[in-house]
Amino acid sequence: NVVHRKKNHSEDISMAASALVTFDTQHDDMIHDAQLDYYSRKLATASSDRTIKVWDVQGKVYTLAATLTGHEGPVWQVAWAHPKFGVLLASCSYDGKVLIHRESQTGVWSPIHSHCVHESSVNSVAWAPHEYGLVLGCASADGKVSVLTHQEDDTWLTEPVDDGSRLGCNAISWAPVTAQTNPQADPAGKPPMKFVTGSCDNNVRIWQRDEAGKWTPKTLGGENSPHTDWVRDVAWAPTSGMPSDMIASCSEDCTVLIWTLSQVSGEWEHTRLPTSFDTPVWRVSWSITGNLLAVSSGDHKVSLWKQSLAGQWEQVSEVSEAGLGPQETPHY
Repeated sequence: NVVHRKKNHSEDISMAASALVTFDTQHDDMIHDAQLDYYSRKLATASSDRTIKVWDVQGKVYTLAATLTGHEGPVWQVAWAHPKFGVLLASCSYDGKVLIHRESQTGVWSPIHSHCVHESSVNSVAWAPHEYGLVLGCASADGKVSVLTHQEDDTWLTEPVDDGSRLGCNAISWAPVTAQTNPQADPAGKPPMKFVTGSCDNNVRIWQRDEAGKWTPKTLGGENSPHTDWVRDVAWAPTSGMPSDMIASCSEDCTVLIWTLSQVSGEWEHTRLPTSFDTPVWRVSWSITGNLLAVSSGDHKVSLWKQSLAGQWEQVSEVSEAGLGPQETPHY
């Protein structure tokens, strides 16, 4: 299997300066996820061959550093922890397990925790902002979310959260610590923890943890979800310098929605990307500064989107699986 990695030299993205790097991952089956670490020095790939491969990245050179095992089914997703906690990588699988792997010394990896509370496939894992400590969210096809928090005695506290979808939960993404919040909600000044989920009941839900530790949901769009099929992925945008909070959601209904909260006391409003995808949309991902959105769809293409000064969303480029390189979308 082959990974195509588009390397950007600017957050404002000059496609003429972008390079498409292609290399053979040596996986024996389909690749479901590829994630760079905080410093973009390591790349982890997850596959249906039940393994995770970790690559050292030096410019355009990718060197296989380790192959991680332990899962008994396809590995759907991987997530790197913030480097302040060491070199930690979480993975989730069809086998219902979440594994946390640690690199103790260069090239030497070992599992430090196995999370086996879910009754079905775990579809998504995501680390909370590091300001909250070492906290991992896990979304499962059993319709539940579990939140793991590392304790001082090196154990992990598990908080179960019922997503409300009996059909299953597909994705989880944490709110940045800079997300808008009511200042009266936390007298200490630290904003409450929040995450968003996308589920098989077509809904996008935001969960907020109160001082008592209870997670309370809010369903975006109310009872009439604008998505008409499974929500495959959700991504909460970084808010550095942004005037509002934004969440992207994508669905089997071939659409991508951008949810926006402009005021703390206001309501989330959504707009649809101005294109008709021909196939289900599988993944959405924001750039580090939150001004660029990558969309991966079932037609083997990744398109990049940016919001104009007028507030309209425009496609700025597209990359095909064929490895032909970035193709600029002309602006007339």
